[in-house]
Amino acid sequence: MNLQISSNLAISSKSWGQHKGEELVLLKIENKAGAYVELTNYGASVVSIVVPDKHNKPGNVVLGFPGPEGYVEDSCYIGATVGRFANRIAGASFMLDGISWQLDKNEYGHSNHGGKDGFNSKVFKFRVSEDSVYFNLKSNDGDGGYPGNLDFTVRYQWTDNCELLISYSAFTDKLTVANFTNHSYFNLSGRNTKIGNHELTVYSQRILELRTDYIPTGRVVPTGALTLDGRKIKEKLRKKGNTLLGVNHYYILDPSTDGHLQLAAKLSEEESGRMLRVYTTYPGLMVYTGDFLKSRLAGHLHRAYESFDGLCLECQYYPDSPNHPAFPSTALNPGQLYNHQILFTFSLV
Repeated sequence: MNLQISSNLAISSKSWGQHKGEELVLLKIENKAGAYVELTNYGASVVSIVVPDKHNKPGNVVLGFPGPEGYVEDSCYIGATVGRFANRIAGASFMLDGISWQLDKNEYGHSNHGGKDGFNSKVFKFRVSEDSVYFNLKSNDGDGGYPGNLDFTVRYQWTDNCELLISYSAFTDKLTVANFTNHSYFNLSGRNTKIGNHELTVYSQRILELRTDYIPTGRVVPTGALTLDGRKIKEKLRKKGNTLLGVNHYYILDPSTDGHLQLAAKLSEEESGRMLRVYTTYPGLMVYTGDFLKSRLAGHLHRAYESFDGLCLECQYYPDSPNHPAFPSTALNPGQLYNHQILFTFSLV
């Protein structure tokens, strides 16, 4: 895809307090129509995406917080950049080139989203160019148990056509594994409503079979009852005891023939008329309907967040890849460039 990056973008920043002695900032990228994205260097997080509805009324289509305290207190990765490894690694351990590596355990004996002190809780360095905001983090050898000094950069670009391109790059000085994603929770209504009436299509016919703890068994199976073909999300909800469960599965995309962006998913909400299309260079995406979403502090909806207030479309490598040789490799070698992209495009139905 060819993005039309405007030279008329307005990029501004303001102080947003401090965390452990490091300055926090809130950055805003606004296009010529007044639609904008807000970002913070805490977790290299997406704070807001404000785009018009079918009545040309602007609304925020991602969950977030009005101040940095919400992100510091957050345990659900709201808007965050996730690393060093998005999703789960079974038993918080893996073998790499004959060496066993032990990771932080932060979920039922497993490692999830980089462990207890992942990228979502780091303060990033940042710089601004004419059309982009760059966040950079130096992750030391041994952080979270991962080998190698990692030099990581995430770049955000916003266009006049309300397209948000997120580009990840990384280098290491030692053989390691890497898998990064964005963990924004979308709610296209722009209002205080649940996501049940959103319609979701994922362009996939295969998923990973998962255990009850969301660790892959290693088998690739047809989507079957978990096919997402444009029907309302509430049709995919099911009761387990007193708990309402939605979708929390990894969908496999058809391999891209050229390594370029391919359409992965489409999300729409009828009342607002908004539509989100998701493109990526990754081999698949985790669809998570926010079953266990919660927050201690009030967010953009002026209340604490609850289950099904938003949903995630997390483009990434397969979960637990280092423990499954048949999965696409997440190994990153010294001198090799990690290079992947996620594109969110917003339009009207």
